[in-house]
Amino acid sequence: MSTEGGLYIGLMSGTSMDGVDGVLVEFSATGRVKNLLAHHHQPFEPALRDALVALQAPGHDELHRAAMAANSLVRVYAAVVESLVQRARIDPQGVLCVCAHGQTVRHRPELGYTWQINNPALLAELTRMPVVADLRARDIAAGGQGAPLVPAFHQAVFSKQNRSRLIVNLGGICNVTLLHGTDHAVGYDIGPANVLLDLWVHQHLGEPFDRNGAWASIGEVDDELLDVLLAEPFFKLKPPKSTGRDLFHAQWLHDKLAAFGHLAPEDVQRTLVELTAVLIAEQAEGSNPPISEVVLCGGGTYNLTLREALQARLADLASAPRLKLSSELGIAAEHVEAMAFAWLGWCHLNDVPANLPEATGAVDERVLGSYTPD
Repeated sequence: MSTEGGLYIGLMSGTSMDGVDGVLVEFSATGRVKNLLAHHHQPFEPALRDALVALQAPGHDELHRAAMAANSLVRVYAAVVESLVQRARIDPQGVLCVCAHGQTVRHRPELGYTWQINNPALLAELTRMPVVADLRARDIAAGGQGAPLVPAFHQAVFSKQNRSRLIVNLGGICNVTLLHGTDHAVGYDIGPANVLLDLWVHQHLGEPFDRNGAWASIGEVDDELLDVLLAEPFFKLKPPKSTGRDLFHAQWLHDKLAAFGHLAPEDVQRTLVELTAVLIAEQAEGSNPPISEVVLCGGGTYNLTLREALQARLADLASAPRLKLSSELGIAAEHVEAMAFAWLGWCHLNDVPANLPEATGAVDERVLGSYTPD
């Protein structure tokens, strides 16, 4: 199935469950990003989002509900593909593949499985394009976590010789990639970012997310609650490690807040922001060689309160790394993850391993994904 450079579409719907991000990218024959031709974000309709959220926990008639939700999700995928093609004004037959992550509804690598609902055959029918999907399964079969998958892309596009960078993806879950300007890279999930922030603001204000961190900005950090949150055993696990809504969900937060009913909701929100800032700063602390730059990407990048909290935490470190946005390195924060999946599509068609065993814990490198022809 070997090919060369050309046009690829990457589709990503992540833990935040806010919608689908899609990019149309031109890659060189060596997998280098040559051009971003189009980007589109399509929010989920409330009914689809509710269906996806409900699938995060056991319930009645799950198999039927998952199949129906997958079909609905793929129709959103197809609409995003159509928008990308129209915006770029290209011949759709020139797209070599659509790489679609699917929507994670279970992630249990310790039990040997992860489940991203999807329907690649339907997507191929609707778009008349080849589809690459099921990107995590092969890594798990090889003993890995199946996640995170983006560190290999971070290494490909953000690594710079003799420069130590911590790439931070602020999605529903926060994952990091340590780049020391060599061929070696390490990446792993560190804990919650938007998943708990979005849940809490929706519960109290009815908003899907805290725009710019404005609500958190009027709250204050409660140090006792922060200590309780930081006591979560997952935070102390050594990498490789990955997580998701299987751990960080409404009940988890409810249990942690059991003794803090006196706190104002905005103080809880501000403390959740501080939790993410502390977890990120801990990854930069003590790195050898020292981290010189912390680079943010993902939707949480636009939470200004989180950025300010992180900046304050980094300033206290001995190396005082500089805080940057991925846009300063050439890729907008909201484009990075979808572009990573477009790149994973390129890797699949070119038989290039992309699982980065240092990140996932797999026994060796593997070519990821399954292929559905158009």
